[in-house]
Amino acid sequence: MADEKKPVLRAIAGGAAAAAPQEIGTGNVAGGKRIEVSIRKAQGPGDDKIHTWPHLVRSEFLMAVAITLLLIVWSLLVDAPLEEPANPTRTPNPSKAPWYFLGLQEMLVFFDPWHAGVVLPSLIIVGLMVIPYIDINPNGNGYYTYKERKFELLTFFFGFHVLWVSLIIIGTFMRGPGWNWFWPWEPWDSHKVEALTNVDFPYMCGFRGYWTSAAFGLFCILAFFGVGGVSMYWWVLWLKGKEFMERWGWPRFILTAFLFLNMMGVLVKMLMRHAMNVKYIMVTPWINV
Repeated sequence: MADEKKPVLRAIAGGAAAAAPQEIGTGNVAGGKRIEVSIRKAQGPGDDKIHTWPHLVRSEFLMAVAITLLLIVWSLLVDAPLEEPANPTRTPNPSKAPWYFLGLQEMLVFFDPWHAGVVLPSLIIVGLMVIPYIDINPNGNGYYTYKERKFELLTFFFGFHVLWVSLIIIGTFMRGPGWNWFWPWEPWDSHKVEALTNVDFPYMCGFRGYWTSAAFGLFCILAFFGVGGVSMYWWVLWLKGKEFMERWGWPRFILTAFLFLNMMGVLVKMLMRHAMNVKYIMVTPWINV
């Protein structure tokens, strides 16, 4: 019979899977129910799956060995950019954090210390933690190409490369003495004094009173999140349809919109600082944004 020639996998309830004989049948083995399932070969594009071991693990291991060898050769040929031993009587100018913290140090130019050092890093960590709960794309399990994950990949590229890696590059190569801006072709002049007149956004808009300025700044922030949230809702509705929004649900959408608009707000605040020398949008004795 044709069925007798197929390889068969025998699964015994309460035990492990084992190789089965050629015939197909059911019976009781050690008091458990025996289930025999024939192993089917790949017959179409959707069945072209391979095992993680040894195919994927072997490739990853070989690549890890190659990268390790590359780093060893690189470290032998290129000296580490170490400076002289620390001198407590001489403070370096500029005094820079390690490269992996230069993004945070650069954000101190645009935001209050509590915002740049506490709020924004916390939002990054929380955003990474909630990704599995707000993502309902069924292609997210094992499919990470641009075709299936356009919005997710573009968001990650913007948040990581544009907002984080670029700040590290700016802090490393373009911030010189006094934390002034130096283009790559400019020499670092320790006597350079850059006159900046930074003003708060409410003052620029004509508000002089303390409480009116704080209220106007709060209104601008709430308007940014309100208009941005409504625009994002209609954009998702136009792009994905009403059925997707119903499956996604309001809690997931509100959380996603809040995190995404915070990320865009960082870019808006940086552009306002560079273009208009805006220091803060909302100023209070407790919170400055």
